[in-house]
Amino acid sequence: MTVLNDVSQVAAGPAGGRGCVAELYGIRARALAGPGDQATAAQRARGKLTARERIGLLLDAGSFCEVEQLRRHRASGFGLEGKRPYTDGVVTGWGTVEGRTVFVYAHDFRIFGGALGEAHAAKIHKIMDMAVAAGAPLVSLNDGAGARIQEGVSALAGYGGIFQRNTRASGVIPQISVMLGPCAGGAAYSPALTDFVFMVRGTSQMFITGPDVVRAVTGEEITHNALGGADVHAETSGVCHFAYDDEETCLAEVRYLLSLLPQNNRAHPPRVECTDPPGRRCERLAALVPADGSRPYDMADVIGEIVDDGEYLQVHERWARNIICALARLDGQVVGVVASQPQALAGVLDIEASEKAARFVQMCDAFNIAVLTLVDVPGFLPGVGQEHGGIIRHGAKLLYAYCNATVPRISLVLRKAYGGAYIVMDSQSIGADLTYAWPANEIAVMGAEGAAGVIFRRQIAAAEDPAAVRARMVKEYKAELMHPYYAAERGLVDDVIDPAETREVLIASLAMLRTKHADPPSRKHGNPPQ
Repeated sequence: MTVLNDVSQVAAGPAGGRGCVAELYGIRARALAGPGDQATAAQRARGKLTARERIGLLLDAGSFCEVEQLRRHRASGFGLEGKRPYTDGVVTGWGTVEGRTVFVYAHDFRIFGGALGEAHAAKIHKIMDMAVAAGAPLVSLNDGAGARIQEGVSALAGYGGIFQRNTRASGVIPQISVMLGPCAGGAAYSPALTDFVFMVRGTSQMFITGPDVVRAVTGEEITHNALGGADVHAETSGVCHFAYDDEETCLAEVRYLLSLLPQNNRAHPPRVECTDPPGRRCERLAALVPADGSRPYDMADVIGEIVDDGEYLQVHERWARNIICALARLDGQVVGVVASQPQALAGVLDIEASEKAARFVQMCDAFNIAVLTLVDVPGFLPGVGQEHGGIIRHGAKLLYAYCNATVPRISLVLRKAYGGAYIVMDSQSIGADLTYAWPANEIAVMGAEGAAGVIFRRQIAAAEDPAAVRARMVKEYKAELMHPYYAAERGLVDDVIDPAETREVLIASLAMLRTKHADPPSRKHGNPPQ
């Protein structure tokens, strides 16, 4: 284990150091210096930091303890026997983020392009095993050119070991992948197996087959960034959860995310002292949400009004924008927020929104984060594309995630809650611990216009004035089945609350649920819809 972290610390060694000790410090100095100034300059010319600089930004100052700094490969052939640099192109170890232990490995692109060989993989396997054993988060700083071709199948087997460990650690410790350079081929599957993926615009790319292969097979011309850059994965594919313009901002946000997560699945997220009064009234909420169900508004403003100091971290902010998933705090306690977004597609659920929310709910449940669901949903998105794309099985993923979750769950209907989408968005009938509604809520099978058209279609068709009859039937349906207290009268919501009291009610409810304990049925594992 090496605690010293920069060349100046080791170059001189201890006072009067001679012989074997002096040799040790000389070797450490060479390991820390890396392959030389020319390789470092080339890395900077690409707009990228070195592996050690990245670790320095991620971890608390002076906290990094390196493991296997002096590891070198044993491969031969294709000139490898003459190139045996220390670290073998990956820096591994642990340190702290805000005083809590975090394990990390960082590819060093200056050495073999960060490509993975047998020794390189063994170092990663070791640090992954250590992270699980210690029960602490693992952060990978990815900047590698894939498998080391000169080592053949041994390098590929190294990836298999990483994938197996990613899977075994899933739901046990938080795993965060930070893409700071290329990640191609099979290497891209490791980030896909982790809980969160960060990317940096312009310098990081992820794809299974690169532009050259795409051109050869399909004839399509495309650049590296257009094929697998940060914006593509943040907006189109959903592979990337967070995208930033530079490495410094990206790594600062990784630190912030870690501050919201527990160390492992046996711990709870860290609580912080809250200066935002728990009983603060949210008078703006009534004005933020129009009573007219057809008028859009920004649910992000509602979340900001409710949570501590208006601060929250959106996950997958630019993908599936019709639903919001965010981590925030209420009275200092971390909570996961799933919320309809009426500004996008009127807040309907579709394939991508269902997948996004389902994965987020599963993550929260794995790491003991209570889930708050803010509902304003008119239904599932209709259309041939959605049906043929499998909206039934994709929508079922969200239903499964909620039904399977054992953490505290609270849902709040702000305005509309129609049809199957109402049930799926953590209704009381699928196990929400507490359900609330605002006074203007409309919980129903469908909107009044559609319902009246189905129920009274014959009367409307036979009437001398169909428009007048339709209007009367719509009014009648609303009065009978869609008034704000219909669900409360039948025990389908626990209370109808004043919007201004939302924060106070939610905090009190979460405080009560903090000791919730649920024993899931005995089974090897479920079989969620795919």
